[in-house]
Amino acid sequence: MQKIYKILTINPGSTSTKVAFFQGLECISSRTLQHSSGELEQYSSIMDQYFLRKQAIMEYLSEQNIDYKLLDAVVGRGGLLKPLKGGTYHVNHAMLEDLKNARYGQHASNLGAVIAYEIASLANIPCFIVNPVVVDEFEPLARYSGLPDIPRKSAFHALNQKAVAMRAAKETGKRYDEVNLIVAHLGGGISVAAHCKGKVIDVNNGLEEGPFSPERSGSLPVIQLVDMCFSGQYSKDEIKKKLVGKGGLAAYLGTSDGKEIEQRIDRGDEQARLALEAMAYQIAKEIASCSAVLYGNVDNIIITGGLARDQRLVTWITERVKFIAPVKVYPGENEMSAMAEGAYRVLTGEEKALHYE
Repeated sequence: MQKIYKILTINPGSTSTKVAFFQGLECISSRTLQHSSGELEQYSSIMDQYFLRKQAIMEYLSEQNIDYKLLDAVVGRGGLLKPLKGGTYHVNHAMLEDLKNARYGQHASNLGAVIAYEIASLANIPCFIVNPVVVDEFEPLARYSGLPDIPRKSAFHALNQKAVAMRAAKETGKRYDEVNLIVAHLGGGISVAAHCKGKVIDVNNGLEEGPFSPERSGSLPVIQLVDMCFSGQYSKDEIKKKLVGKGGLAAYLGTSDGKEIEQRIDRGDEQARLALEAMAYQIAKEIASCSAVLYGNVDNIIITGGLARDQRLVTWITERVKFIAPVKVYPGENEMSAMAEGAYRVLTGEEKALHYE
C-alpha cells in the first residue's frame, strides 16, 4: 500500500496568505488568511511581516487539528530569485539568503519559502518551492528584442502553466517532455507560452508585452509610448500605472471586473463587447505566434487561469486558434494544488528535486 503523504502549502500574497493541507493530491483543508492594512503598515519591509504571517499559519494548523510534526513536506510559493530552469527545488540557505535580502526584488511571495522552511525545520522534513515566476528556459533566439540594451526576459505564470501542461500530457497518455503545447494563462496578467518537450522556450512577459489584460496594457506602439513619456503630462509613476494597473480593459471600460463587463455585454453595451473581443483577438494572435515557434508542431492548446471561466472569451479565442491544434480548458489558477503536486512528485520518486546554487 502506497503511503499517503501529508503536504502543507503556503502562498503569501500582498494582503493575504493562502494555506492548504493535502493528503496525497487531495486538498483536505484550505484557507485564505487575511491581513489588514493596519497590521501590515507597521512593517517597513515585506520580510518584516514574517512573524505575523507565520503566527497566522500556526493558528490555522491548530484550529484544524493539523499536527505539523506529522507532515511529510512543506511547500512555499517561489519568490523572486535568479533565473532557474523549471522544476521542484529544495529550499536551502543560499535561496533563503537571496529571498531575505531581496537580492532579486521584493515581493510577498519571497516569504513563502522562508516561512515554509521554518515550519519544515521544526518537523525535520523536506521543504520545497515549485516552478517560481523566474523560471527561464528560453532558447537564445527568444532573448532578442530588437535592441541589445533591452533583452527579452522570461517572466510568466510558471507554476500553473507547468502544472496544467503536465496534466494535459498525462491525459493523452504521454509525458510532459514528449509533447509540444501552447499554454495561455488568462488572469490579471496574461502569459502565452510555447512548451517544447518539457521546456518553455518562449513566452511573453506578462507585465510588459503580449496581449492586453484586464489591468495591463501589454505591447504598445513604441513611438507613441515614447511621445507620451516625454509629453510632460505624466510622471514616471503615472506612466507605469497606465501600463500595469490601469491599462487594458480598465483603461477602455473603466473597470477590470469580469462579471460587470459580461453584464454590460448582455445588456447590449457594444463598447464592452468590442473591448473584450479585442482582448480575445490579441490572445489568439499570441497563441498563433507560439505555433510558429514550435514549427506548427502543436499537440494541444491549453487555456487556463481565472478568465478561463469566461465562456464567451474562451469561445472567441477557440474559434480563431482551433485550426492549429485541439483546445483544452482548465479554469482557475490552481496554485496550491500545483505546489502540492510538485512536492508529491519528489516524495514518490517521480521527479528529483533540484538544488539552488
